[in-house]
Amino acid sequence: MTSLKIGDNAPQFEAKDNAGNIVKLSDYVGKKLVLFFYPKASTPGCTNEACDLRDNYQSFLAKGYAILGASADSAKRQQNWIDKHGLPFPLLADEDKVVINAFNVWGPKKFMGKEYDGIHRTTFVIDEKGVIEDIILKVKTKAHAAQILG
Repeated sequence: MTSLKIGDNAPQFEAKDNAGNIVKLSDYVGKKLVLFFYPKASTPGCTNEACDLRDNYQSFLAKGYAILGASADSAKRQQNWIDKHGLPFPLLADEDKVVINAFNVWGPKKFMGKEYDGIHRTTFVIDEKGVIEDIILKVKTKAHAAQILG
């Protein structure tokens, strides 16, 4: 779905997270960033994905990774999801789809025979200099950490 490729500079972005903080790509210079886009907080597949990342969070930290999630959900919905599942990383409340569109993960989808526009579940691994080093298009929600950490 996305037109970005491995080796491209990640799009610069600025958006509010679940707590109302402004988060920018430049905040992560010097760290590796796992930026995962998911369709909707509190849905089964997204919860499996986020909880798998949560359960492996210490492994990500030990390897120098920060984790940031993003969807078009409101800050309140994101915060409720964090509280319910003890998610240790921030979630962008990208209601205006600024970051979603910058990474080109919004588009036509099919579910149970119906077509609609939505977020394509996609994860970008961005290096310390802001360069995309991996793009995961076929996310395994229950084993996503293993896909990223190898």
